[in-house]
Amino acid sequence: MSKPYAAIVGGAAGVALVAIFIILWFCKSHCKNFSNKNSETGSSDPYAVVEWNRGGQCSSAPGRPLFGSQGARAFTMDELEQATKQFSESNLIGYGSFGSVYKGLLQDTTVAIKRRPSAPREDFVAEVFYLSEIRHRNLVSLLGYCQERDSQMLVFEYVPNDSIGNHLYDTGLTSSTKLEFKQRLSIALGAAKGLCHLHGLNPPLVHKNFKTTNVLVDENFLVKVADAGISKLLEKIEEAGPSYTSGVNVFWDPETGVSGTFTEMSDVYSFGVFLLELITGQEAIHLGFLGYDEGLIQWVASRLNSNNFVDRRLLGSFTEDGIRDLIRLTLQCMSFPRIGRPKMEMIVVELERIHEKEMALTTVTGDGTATFIKGSELFTSK
Repeated sequence: MSKPYAAIVGGAAGVALVAIFIILWFCKSHCKNFSNKNSETGSSDPYAVVEWNRGGQCSSAPGRPLFGSQGARAFTMDELEQATKQFSESNLIGYGSFGSVYKGLLQDTTVAIKRRPSAPREDFVAEVFYLSEIRHRNLVSLLGYCQERDSQMLVFEYVPNDSIGNHLYDTGLTSSTKLEFKQRLSIALGAAKGLCHLHGLNPPLVHKNFKTTNVLVDENFLVKVADAGISKLLEKIEEAGPSYTSGVNVFWDPETGVSGTFTEMSDVYSFGVFLLELITGQEAIHLGFLGYDEGLIQWVASRLNSNNFVDRRLLGSFTEDGIRDLIRLTLQCMSFPRIGRPKMEMIVVELERIHEKEMALTTVTGDGTATFIKGSELFTSK
C-alpha cells in the first residue's frame, strides 16, 4: 500500500498544503464537467409565480399550494387558535429563529405555525408574500400569516418525519436510524437542490441559517429545507436586525465574522459542514474543531489518519471512490478563502455524479466496501 500524503501526519502547514492539493485535484478532475449557465427562465406552471432557475440543474416541479391559491393567505387568530388547541403545550413541537413552533390542523391539512411577539407591520406582510411565492419540492412552503393581538405568525407546510439530524446522529442508541451511504447522498442532493433554487432566484436569496436541523424529511425521506428567507424577513422587520454572534454555530462561515456579509458562498460553507455530519454521523459541534480554517483542516487531517472518520454504521454500504469523492467535495465547500468554493449548481452536478456512480457500482456488486479503512488511505495514490 502506498504511504499516505506526508502532510496528513505533518504540521499544520503541511496539512494546509494537503487540503489545497485535494481541492486543486478536485477542480482539475471534476470542475471541467460543471456547467455555469447564466440563463434565467420563468416557469410556465401557473402555480409558480416566482420560479427562476439558473441553468436546469436545480429545477423541480414547484409545490402546490394547500389552500387553493398561490401566495400567502391571511389567517385570523381565531383560526390559528382553533388549529392549535389555543396554542397548547401539547401542540408545541419546537423553537426556531422566528419563535415557538406549533403543530396545527387547518382545513384537514396539518401545518406548522411559528409565532413570535410583535406589533403589526406592513413590511412583514410584503416580505411574507414574496417568500410564499417561492416554490420548490425541496423547500418547505410558506402558506400564510397572521398579525393579531401583538403576535406575528407564519403558517408553513408540515413535514412529518422531523429533521435529518434525528435520524443521523450516532447517539449510541440501538433505535438510531441506519442511513446507508446512497441514502445520505440522496439526502445531500435534495438539500443541495433546495439551496441551489434559492441561489438561482433573481435576485439570489441567501439562506443564512442552513444547518442539519433545517433539513427536514417526510415519510419517504424526501428532503425539504426549512427557514428559507426567515433571516431576511427578520432583518427587515427588526430595527437592530437579528444577532448572529450569540452562542456557537459551527455552520456559520467564519469569513462572515470578518467581512460581516453573508453570500451564496456562506451557504456553501454551511452545506459543507452538513456534508461532514453526513460522513461522520456526528454533530459538528462535537467533532472538536474550532470553526476556523486552520482548526478545521487540522481536525480533518488528524481524523483522516484514523479508522473512525467515516461513520461506522456505513460499513459495507459505500465504495472507496464514492466516499473519497464526497470527502473531497466537503473540503471544497469549506475551503478558504470563500472565492474558491463551488456554486450550489456545481455541487448539485457533482452529487448527482457521485450518486449515480454509487448506485451503478453497488447494484452490480451487491454491496460496498466490506472492511473499514483509514480515511487517509482513501487519498493514497494507487
